[in-house]
Amino acid sequence: MPNLHPYPHTDLQEVAHRNSTAAQLLAALTRDPLPLLPVWAHVIAALDDIESLIDEVTGLRAELASIRYQRANLLAAIRATLAADRDGDHDPLYYVRDELHAQTPAEQATGEGR
Repeated sequence: MPNLHPYPHTDLQEVAHRNSTAAQLLAALTRDPLPLLPVWAHVIAALDDIESLIDEVTGLRAELASIRYQRANLLAAIRATLAADRDGDHDPLYYVRDELHAQTPAEQATGEGR
């Protein structure tokens, strides 16, 4: 059974393409003065917002992927710590400390930036 992603992503490139096409069609419709011109202006403004929303979603997806990666690494460190403790290792918490150190930004670890 394939490992399906729990949160399927919208194809943002396709959304951007449809947005661009719709904006071009609306621009063509507004060239001819119509009584609905104010309505078209609202629709065009809404379409203009889509590009910034796509950028924001793209950034959030990247951030989420990074957080999932960090979580997986912490979980692996916890499991290694538990196994090391079970095996009688003299410093089983080494794995957790090492991973926490790896995930701490450099300026926070040295106390800089305060």
